[in-house]
Amino acid sequence: MIKNTLIETLGIEITHLEPGKVIATMPVDERTRQPFGLLHGGASVALAETVASVGAYELVDKETEGAAGLEINANHVRPITQGTVTAVGTILHQGKTTMVWDIKITDEKDRLICVSRCTIAVIKLKK
Repeated sequence: MIKNTLIETLGIEITHLEPGKVIATMPVDERTRQPFGLLHGGASVALAETVASVGAYELVDKETEGAAGLEINANHVRPITQGTVTAVGTILHQGKTTMVWDIKITDEKDRLICVSRCTIAVIKLKK
């Protein structure tokens, strides 16, 4: 499922998966930095939405439902130029048609880099 996707392109790796919680890492390198050498805010948002989407997919009935990002916001609170960032996503709300996830992205010293909230739509699959 990850092959030939943005997840693979950015080097995102899911390191922990349980109902209601997902942890993933992403390198800060030439793939994820903006022209001034800082982690690109869009890369952080992609990491955050990946964590929320993977977590939501694990909670839906895969036979009849799918999950897709509906809305996301992010506050970039600290710059980073190298290393690895870790995203921890936890579910805040699980409804029949939407889920809301809280995602915190930290550096290797556990300093907050970005905080995000993502709303996921639960989609009924066509038969």
